[in-house]
Amino acid sequence: MSKRKVAAWGLGALALAALAGCGPDEPAAKPNRRIALVMKSLANPFFKTMEDGARADQKKNAEFYDLIVNGIKDERDVQKQVDIVEQMIAQRVNAIVIAPADSKALVPVCKRALDAAIVVVNIDNEFDEGALREKHAAIPFVGPDNRKGARLAGDHLALRLKPGDEVAIVEGAPNTTNGTMRKLGFREAMDRGGMKIVASQTGQWEAKKAEEVVSGMITQHPNLKAILCANDSMAIGAVAALKAADKLGSVLVVGFDNISAIQDYIREGKVLCSVDQHADQIAVEGIRLALDILTGYEETKYRETKVDLITAAELKKADEEALKKKAAAKAGTATATP
Repeated sequence: MSKRKVAAWGLGALALAALAGCGPDEPAAKPNRRIALVMKSLANPFFKTMEDGARADQKKNAEFYDLIVNGIKDERDVQKQVDIVEQMIAQRVNAIVIAPADSKALVPVCKRALDAAIVVVNIDNEFDEGALREKHAAIPFVGPDNRKGARLAGDHLALRLKPGDEVAIVEGAPNTTNGTMRKLGFREAMDRGGMKIVASQTGQWEAKKAEEVVSGMITQHPNLKAILCANDSMAIGAVAALKAADKLGSVLVVGFDNISAIQDYIREGKVLCSVDQHADQIAVEGIRLALDILTGYEETKYRETKVDLITAAELKKADEEALKKKAAAKAGTATATP
């Protein structure tokens, strides 16, 4: 195992010593490392999952780092997120792990953090390369290939459609790289399947906005066969619009993120599929990379995290496995009882 991998997972004696800031033969004292996790909308269950993953990891590794968790209430409140980063700079945290609300607008303040000798790791939504070059900022990214994830969902949808069918895309915020990549992935899958994209409009990541957008789409394009949504909140909004128009069931809906609320929609057939990008793991990988950099190990520019297609079949399998584990645990308890 390489030094870098040992440091990343904090398993060996060398990693324990390095994270503590001492040599391999010295006792490992608790390091004074504070990691700030700065997320987007805390109203989005995706970021609650991210927060839970980070807090669970910190609890298991409390001797290595302390965690400060921040986020904004509104996905579009970019200035508030800038203010949070400024606060973290003022507090002299050791590292900032950030899922930016805007791929360009957060670059300048993150460059100020770098200039203050604070490690910055970009997660979830990738910074714009041009904006990074303009500020001469080198910030590594940890996260999924959103384009690939969107293609997974789009390809699955294409199996239920035929060439020439009309589809629409509800995009994420236009100022985000992940939104752009998901739109591209959806388009590639639909083009490959021979579907006709008749509408593409932003839902700003929000259910209510997506409901309004989809209501307009289905009025303007009565022959729509499917709607591809760049996140699950917007998929929920799409379902509400279809239900109001008495078209639920005749128009397929695709989501992205696998938030807990979407899973019943998939089980009930209201949503065809979603894409799990494992928000909890993204946060943990971002924190681990920040610790790697703080301990002087080689920095990587990009760590790709996995994406998985979530369908009714996948959820059924997971439900059955959970029931088996529950039954086994119950049987074990009964056996152990005198």
